[in-house]
This record gives sequence, C-alpha cells and structure tokens, in this order.
Amino acid sequence: MRILMIIVLVGQFSWVCARERVRIIPVPASVEWRKGEYKAAIHGAPEVWLREQVEVVVSPDRMRFPSDESYRLEVSPAGIRVEARHEKGHFYGLQTLAQLMKVSRSGVMRIPSVRIADSPRFAYRGLMLDVSRHFYPKAFILKQLDAMARYKLNTLHLHLTDAAGWRLQIDRYPLLTEVAAWRTHREWKPWWNGDRNYLHRDTPGAQGGFYSKDDMREIIRYAAERHITIIPEIEMPGHSEEVLAVYPELSCTGMPYHHGEFCPGKDTTLAFIKNVLTEVMDLFPSRFIHIGGDEANKSSWEKCADCQARIHDHGLHNEKELQSWFVSQVGSFLRQNGRRLLGWDEIIEGGIPAGATVMSWRGEGGGAAALLTGQHAAIMSPGEYCYLDAYQDAPHTQPEAIGGFTPLEKIYSYEPFGTVAHRVDRDSMLGVQANLWTEYVSAEAHAETMLWPRAMALSEIGWSKAENKSYSLFRKAALREVDYLKAMAYRPFELKNELGNRPAAKSRVSHKALGKRVAYLAPYAKVYAAGGDSALTDGWRGGWTYGDGRWQGFISPRRLELVIDLDQVTRLKSVALDFIQSEGAEVYLPAGFTVEISEDGESYTRLYHQQFEVVKTGAVAFRTCEWKGRARARFVKISAQSSKELGGWIFTDEVIVE
Repeated sequence: MRILMIIVLVGQFSWVCARERVRIIPVPASVEWRKGEYKAAIHGAPEVWLREQVEVVVSPDRMRFPSDESYRLEVSPAGIRVEARHEKGHFYGLQTLAQLMKVSRSGVMRIPSVRIADSPRFAYRGLMLDVSRHFYPKAFILKQLDAMARYKLNTLHLHLTDAAGWRLQIDRYPLLTEVAAWRTHREWKPWWNGDRNYLHRDTPGAQGGFYSKDDMREIIRYAAERHITIIPEIEMPGHSEEVLAVYPELSCTGMPYHHGEFCPGKDTTLAFIKNVLTEVMDLFPSRFIHIGGDEANKSSWEKCADCQARIHDHGLHNEKELQSWFVSQVGSFLRQNGRRLLGWDEIIEGGIPAGATVMSWRGEGGGAAALLTGQHAAIMSPGEYCYLDAYQDAPHTQPEAIGGFTPLEKIYSYEPFGTVAHRVDRDSMLGVQANLWTEYVSAEAHAETMLWPRAMALSEIGWSKAENKSYSLFRKAALREVDYLKAMAYRPFELKNELGNRPAAKSRVSHKALGKRVAYLAPYAKVYAAGGDSALTDGWRGGWTYGDGRWQGFISPRRLELVIDLDQVTRLKSVALDFIQSEGAEVYLPAGFTVEISEDGESYTRLYHQQFEVVKTGAVAFRTCEWKGRARARFVKISAQSSKELGGWIFTDEVIVE
C-alpha cells in the first residue's frame, strides 16, 4: 500500500491518460476495456483516500481464483473493486491499478474503465542477485524489492556466499564475517586476477561487507510485506574458497588458499554445513534453501584419502557420485527440518538427490532431466536467455560486462517449456528466474541498469500466458516503465537509445564463396559449431557475442586452418574474416593470420601474412583481417593462430571472398 501511495504522487511523469488503453507489465490474462473513466480528487493523506475508495473483496471461489495470486480488478465511473481469495491477489490487483492510473499536478486522478481477470502462469517468478562478488547494502536490496513487487516478481534469490566473499552473519563461525567477508580490492576483477587474499575487517583498506542477522530479518520482513520470498544460497561443495581460507580443516589437505571445494570425505565438513544451515533456517522462512552445487572441481577429491574412503565405504563409483552422496546428505538434513533443497543443475550428476529441485542454468537439459523423472521439480534459468550480466546493447556503448549479448527482446522470446511441454507434469515446472552475476557489476547504478528493464521481460515470461505476449506492445510499455523507474530514482537502461545487434549481423551478405564447400584442416569445437561445415560460407555474420550461433569457435592446438573450394578458378581481389575478442570467456583476437591460394589444391602460394599484438583491454573487440590485391585461384587456404602468451579461443563468422 505504501508503494502505491508513492506512485499516486508522481503522476506528472510519463503515464498515459485515462482515455488510452494502458499495456500492463506483465500483461494480464484477460482485459476488457469499457467506456468512461473513474475520476476523483485526492484530498488529505493518499493512504486514507485509497482505503475509502477501493473496494477490496475476499472470495473463496477457487474456480474464479485458481491461485492465491489471482485477482479481478474492475474500474468504472462509479468506483474501483479488487476481488481475490487471498491478500496476495489483492496486492497484485493494486499493482496493476498503479500502472493504470494518472494523477495530475492538481491532485485529480483518472483511471480508464476496465475489467481485468488475472492469474499467474507460473508460481515461481524469480530474480537472483549475486551479493558475493560485490556487496550491495541493505537499502539497495529494499529498493529492488519495490520494483520487483510492481512487476509481480515473487522470489529474490540471494547468492550470499562464493569465493569473493561470505555475506551472512553466522554466530557459530565468526571468521566467516570477520575475515572471509573482506578482501584486498573493492573491484572483483583486480582481486581475482591478483593474490585473492582475504583481510580482517579491521585491516585498513579492507573491502567488503555482510548482512547482520538483524539486517536480513528486515529484508525478509520488507519482502514479505510485498509477497516476495527471500531464498538464501549457501554455496557448496565448490565455490567455497573464502570458507576454506579461514577454516582450512574443511578442505582435503587442510591448507588455506589451496582449495575451492569442501572435503566431502570428512565428517567435520558435514557438521559445519549442518551448523551453518541450522542458523540459516532459523533466519529464513523460505521453503527452499539453495545449496549451489555448481562447477565443483573434483580433482582434489581424487587424491584425498578421506574422499576415496567415503567412495569405498558407500559403494560409490566415482567423484560425481560422491558429490551426489554429499548433496543427498544435505538434502536429507533439510527435509528433516521441513525444507527443500534447491540447486544448480550440476546436482543431477551422479544421480538426482531425493526431493531435490533443479535450477537449470546450462541450457534446459538439467531441468528437463529432472522433470522427466516424474519425481522432481525444476526452475528454468538458462544462461542464454536469463543471465543479466551480459551486454544488453552494443558493447562499446555499455560499461564492461562479462561478455555475451542478451538484449531485452531475446529474454522476452524465451519459452520455459521448450521441447518438453508435452512430456512432463506441467505443475512440476515451478517457473523461471533471471540471474545477475556481479563479477563486472560493482556499482549500484550499474546493477540497476543491468536489471531493469530486462527483469520486466522475465516477469512477463513468468506471469503471462504465452498467447498474450507481444514484443512490440511490451517494448512500448517498457519504455513507459523506464521513465517511471527513473522518476523513482532508479537507473534503468535507456531503452529508447537502444542500438540493437551488430550492424553486420542484420542482413545476409553475398560474395564469391557463398555456399562453397569448406574443408577443415583443424576442427572447430562442437560446442561452438554455429552452422557446422557451412557456417563460414552461409552469408550470415556474427553479432555482439561469440555465443550467438553464428560465430564458429576453434580451440584445437592448430586453431583455425581451413580451405575453401570455389569450384573453379576465380579472379580474386579480397579475402576477409572478422574475429571477436571477449576476455571473460578467454576468447581472443588472433596473433597471426595467413592467406594462401592454389589452382590445383596441392601447390599453394602465400598471398598474405600478418602478425598482431593481442592486448587485454576489458572491452569486447573486433578485428577484420583482410588481404587485398589481384590473384586467380580455385582454392583459398586460411589460417589464424592464437597468442602464445594468452592462448584461448579463436572465433570467426564468415569468410568473405570478392
């Protein structure tokens, strides 16, 4: 209600007038526009006026209100009525009302007459914020909860622990917040590329922070008032360098600064985990407790006597099954305490632990595997569509990001059921989540720019029926909402200035090698095959990210080496390739580029060779390597080499022969 009062008072900003049909975000299930409008003058305290003017009705009818979040809103010249079976529904009806109304500077409010019947598509509509890589203060979290409520997002997942810092007070283990929450650099990148040391909180220059239990209680309470659940993530067994730096006895060797994975072979490790989770459960009322489970490097387990003894004693076959055993122990402990384990899709490796819910980030495969068992639920969060740490517009116009290109339209295009819609229990698909990882997002303003308006697209994926979606209409509404957020002191991305994809990628190019056969003398990587053998002569250029399905990737020792057969001897005047650099993924521009030609495919003549200095700049970069001149050939051989110092991947998108 307090949020709505603020909204009412800033009507002078970009809201549509009552005569127009307002496109709500997320779009409701059913909207029936009617003639006329509700008009009233506001006098006195807005909250008193609202209590007097809006009729709130409680209905037990589960047919009309299939979810606690369902509501019906009716606005007519005679009044405003919100009906629901639960206060969640009433709350969401008021959020919709907030987007419909306009208040003039003189205090006259207008709302178009309308009937709305609305209900969410998915029960889980989440947003994850990584507060480990960069710590964000309590006030920032509360502010984002206000915006989440406006767009009917109902879950905030806090990534509270990772190598970069432990962010939650745990009374039994004070070193987690006295030391493991503090580091030598405020920015993650120089710390990660440096010594990765932690500092005592009282050390001059120590950077970091954590949420006290009182801080977190306030966040949880504030969220609950907006019908948002806070889910904590305590990362295990990997991504735990900060814990093992201060409690090294929980690692395989007992040495600090040597490991990122807990030792699952030690009983003391399980005792530590259970003690921490006990305090977490005492603090967080959420049904789910997220335990991470992703990207664990198991090499230390292979050499650890305790881990190998655990594998032997429990009849396990390998370290993947050891991780599954470990996760199962944690899951059993959570179930005994009335909670459910939630983890990234790596928890399915070695067998899905009983009762676990899978959050699928490496595509949809993990979530689909869980759903197809018929015994596990899933939340879809594939990085290609749901990771907000990627660039959302032309990289040269944006602050540094981890790489990639995930614009608003791409997120909006995501369909959570994918190819499993007809093969799974639809109720087991709990919903969707967008994730903001913050390795490259240190400032609050930058974080808000990465979140909004892209999280609005996620809200519509989670709430609205697929058949009601329209990107063109959504984008117009998002432009309005960006102005609203700016008026409320948020720093969203300026959608009206969006440039879109790389210009070269917007249309197909024609050239003499188009459709010609390519023989690969060094293989492309199957995971970055783009269009396969025809990718580099199909006429389509790559966009702002190497992972867009048009750039082809090479990682073999010889990197890129191929021959194009032009079918007949052809007059040539240029051979050109574009390359991309994205340092976060170890994708670099080539250090050497060579073009050779032949008429018979056996004897080759070198036309061009050039060496380049490959420099780390932090920005996404592109380079065109090109030979120009006059020649005749049927076969064109091209090779590109990596920097000996940097190594990494080489990506190219099209061999353009003129």
